[in-house]
Amino acid sequence: MAAEELVRGISTPTRPVLRNEVWLLLGVSLGHSAVWSALSLVDKLTRPAPLNQQASELNVARTPDRPWLDLAFQLAGIFFALVPALFAVHLLNRGPGWGGRFGARGLLGLDGTRRGFDAGTGALLAAAIGIPGLALYVAARELGLNTTVVAEGLGHVWWALPVLLLSAVQNAILEEVVVVGYLMTRLRQLSWGVPAVIAASALLRGAYHLYQGFGGFVGNAVMGVVFALFFLRYRRTGPLIVAHSLLDIVAFVGYALLADQLDWI
Repeated sequence: MAAEELVRGISTPTRPVLRNEVWLLLGVSLGHSAVWSALSLVDKLTRPAPLNQQASELNVARTPDRPWLDLAFQLAGIFFALVPALFAVHLLNRGPGWGGRFGARGLLGLDGTRRGFDAGTGALLAAAIGIPGLALYVAARELGLNTTVVAEGLGHVWWALPVLLLSAVQNAILEEVVVVGYLMTRLRQLSWGVPAVIAASALLRGAYHLYQGFGGFVGNAVMGVVFALFFLRYRRTGPLIVAHSLLDIVAFVGYALLADQLDWI
C-alpha cells in the first residue's frame, strides 16, 4: 500500500491530538533530556568550583570491573535511546501528510534515492560546523562559560571504538529524526510560522546540551538553526544524520585516541 493510501485510510488527527502527541514524544525523549540538562547546569553553577574546572562526562563505563556486563549496558543504552526516533517514524507514518508528502520516508526524505547527495552534503555540513564549533568550545571554556567535556570514559577495552561509533550514529538518528524531521513537520502542521519552527528546534537542541555549559547551548543552538534551514530547503534528514554522525565520531573517537596528546582541549 502506498504511503498516501495508508495515511488516507486513517482518520486525520485534530490539532489538540497532534499538539499532545508532540508534548508526549518530547516528554519521553529529548524534552526530558532538556529538563535534566538544565538542572545539571544549575547544579554545576551552584558548586564552589568555577564552571571550567568541572567536567561533563560522556560515554562512561557503568561496570568497569566487569567489561562484559558494561558492554551489555552500553548496547542496551544505545538501543533504547533509538526507540523515540522509531516511535516518531511510526507516528509520521500514521499521518497526516504535509506539503504533498506522506509517511516518514516522504516527510523526512529517508528514501535512499540520493545517497551521494546525502553523504557529500553531510560531510560538508560536518566540516562547516565542526571547526568553528571546536573554536567556540575552547573559547567558552577559557572564559569560564563551559565545562571540560570528557567525550569518552569506557577504558581500555576491545569494544570501546565500536561502541563509540554506534553511540555517535545513535545520537545522530535520535536528534535529527525527532528534533528536526518530526518536530518541525508537526509544528508546521500545527500552523506555526517558519521563524518559530526554526527557533523551537534550535532552542531545544541547545537546551539538552546545557549540561556542558553556556558554550554548549549556544554552539548547538546555532547548529540547530543551520540544520533547520537545511531541512526546510531540502526536506531531507539524511545529510543531517551523516553530518551529526561524523561530528560525534570525531569527538568521541578523537578524544579516545588523542586525549593524552591534546589535553588542552
